[in-house]
Amino acid sequence: MIGVLIVDDQSLIRIGLRVLIDGEDDLCVAGEAEDGRRAVELARRLRPDVVLMDIRMPGWDGLAALREIKSDPALSDVHVVMLTMLEVDEYVFEALRSGASGFLVKDAEPQEVLRAIRVVGGGGSLLSPSVTRRVIDELAARPAPPVPHRRLHALTAREREIVGLVGEGLTNDEIAARLVVSPATVRTHVGRAMVKLEARDRARLVVIAFQSGLVR
Repeated sequence: MIGVLIVDDQSLIRIGLRVLIDGEDDLCVAGEAEDGRRAVELARRLRPDVVLMDIRMPGWDGLAALREIKSDPALSDVHVVMLTMLEVDEYVFEALRSGASGFLVKDAEPQEVLRAIRVVGGGGSLLSPSVTRRVIDELAARPAPPVPHRRLHALTAREREIVGLVGEGLTNDEIAARLVVSPATVRTHVGRAMVKLEARDRARLVVIAFQSGLVR
C-alpha cells in the first residue's frame, strides 16, 4: 500500500485527489496539509511514501517544504511529486535541483496522476510529458557555459552518450532504438550513470546532462 500526503491550499483540489486516491486498492491518503509548514510536520509524523504537493501556496510554499523534506535524512524514503498549474513554472527548475521526483500539471488526467504516484512510490521518477518537453526546451533556450558534474569523469563513453540522450528527453525504448541495443541494456547504463553522478532520479539526470554539456 502506497501512502500519499496531499498538500494544496485549495480544499477542492485536496478533496478531488482524496476521492481519486482512496478509490484505488493499492493507494491510500495518509494525510492532508494546506501549506508547506504543515506538510513537513505531517511528513515527519506520518512518513508517507509520496507527497503530492502544490508548488505555489501562501506562507511556506512547496519549494520550501521540498527542501526541508529532502534535507532530512529521516525522510530519505519520502518522494515528492510537485503539482503546478502551468506547463512551465519558473519554480520547476529549482524544484528539480532540490530533489523533486516528479511533476504533474493540475489538469492531468486521473490515470496520469495515479500512474505518477505508483511510479514515484516505487522509487522512480516521472514528469508529465508536456512538462518534460517544455523543461528541456527551456533549458536549451538558456545557453550557459557547461559546468561538468564533478563525477562526470567516472562515466564510460557509452554512459555519457546515454545521459546526453536522456537530456534530450528520450525514453529508454527510444534510446535503445537509436543505439540499436536492448531497452534492458539502456536501463543498466542509466542506472549506473545515476549512481556515479549521485542523481536521485531521471529528472535530475536531465539537469546534469544540460549543465555538463552532454546534450547536443
